[in-house]
Amino acid sequence: MELDLGPEIAQFRGEMRDWIAGHAPDGLAELADWNRSVVTGGYGYGQRARAMASPPYQRWEQELAEARLICPQWPEEFGGRSLDAVRMAVFNEELHRAGVPRVIRGMGESLVGPSVIVHGTAEQRAHFLPRIISGEDVYCQGFSEPGTGSDLAGLQTRGEVDGDEIIISGQKLWTSGAARANMMFVLCRTDPAAEKHAGISYVLINFTDPAVSYQPVRQMSGAAEFAQDFFDGVRAPLFNVIGGLNNGWRVAMTTLGYERGGSATVLHLAYEREFWELADTARKRGSNTDPIVRQQLAWAYSMVQIMRFSGLRTLAGLAEGRQPGPEASVNKLFWSEYHKRLGEIAIGIEGADALLRPDGDGYPTTAWQNVFLSSRAGTIYSGTSEIQRNIIAERAIGLPKEPRVVV
Repeated sequence: MELDLGPEIAQFRGEMRDWIAGHAPDGLAELADWNRSVVTGGYGYGQRARAMASPPYQRWEQELAEARLICPQWPEEFGGRSLDAVRMAVFNEELHRAGVPRVIRGMGESLVGPSVIVHGTAEQRAHFLPRIISGEDVYCQGFSEPGTGSDLAGLQTRGEVDGDEIIISGQKLWTSGAARANMMFVLCRTDPAAEKHAGISYVLINFTDPAVSYQPVRQMSGAAEFAQDFFDGVRAPLFNVIGGLNNGWRVAMTTLGYERGGSATVLHLAYEREFWELADTARKRGSNTDPIVRQQLAWAYSMVQIMRFSGLRTLAGLAEGRQPGPEASVNKLFWSEYHKRLGEIAIGIEGADALLRPDGDGYPTTAWQNVFLSSRAGTIYSGTSEIQRNIIAERAIGLPKEPRVVV
């Protein structure tokens, strides 16, 4: 099934397809498997990082920058092309079709930039946004803390105003990509006497400051893509406070609520490839004729197709001007629980061999061991499955809020 998005979108698709064909450097598609998703908490960054240091990738990055196709969903006045979610989806689809990467600026592009655009001053926008587009500033997130779980407003990291600076002390946890970042967006408590969700500020800090230290957190997959961070009196100018002092909760809600609808129609593609790889594994192991394995594979294929049609439904809604609502939680819950179950199926197909790690330094794993171990993190990060179910129940179905237990 294909979605007819009208002649204007069809014209835009043709323009993007021709532009990619005419500007993608030779050999770029062969440098890495750009269409394979990299599981948070798993392996897979090494090959891609090496490819990103190559001359073809750097030429591609320059081509995209000159065409304003880095952060293209940002408004034109801030360096983007004002692409709406439908055009972003088409752009992503055409890049996927060509097997070349979309140069992204990570959390700076998807989280910090939109928050600065909405809540920053003109001077803050002029300073911070170009540095994200150029790749000069790479951000990691300083929200979660030890002992607070999903209670974001329970943070204890302190921010004290000292003249025209703010001094930050405390600890953060579960920081993705800390080793690649030179900046962090931090939530800290600047008014301890205020109500729980008040008195919080949103600050951009230099993550390479000597007063910042971090340690990798080893996951059960053997990878260490998360870190715990320590702030021992980190100083930042008050200019780096976005949205004003004690107004950080509102800024954080913009950060967490920013929708990336442009990925709607390509989300299923990496999972579909992975499914066919698992089907091939079953054939090689001779279990493809096992009725239980066949039933499990049929289930997995149907789940991937549901992702596909769900993405098309989201895209159709965006084309009609409807913004995503609680269905974002449905999607997150769906793919994370699916991937965890797929890992379990894969281990079953591998059989006794799945109990043996391959030889090598550190904690090497096979591809399916990596999926099994790292996919379990997907039901925790970016909002646990329990939190997603509460959002769906309360905001989509209209059920009463979960009772709070007072001890």
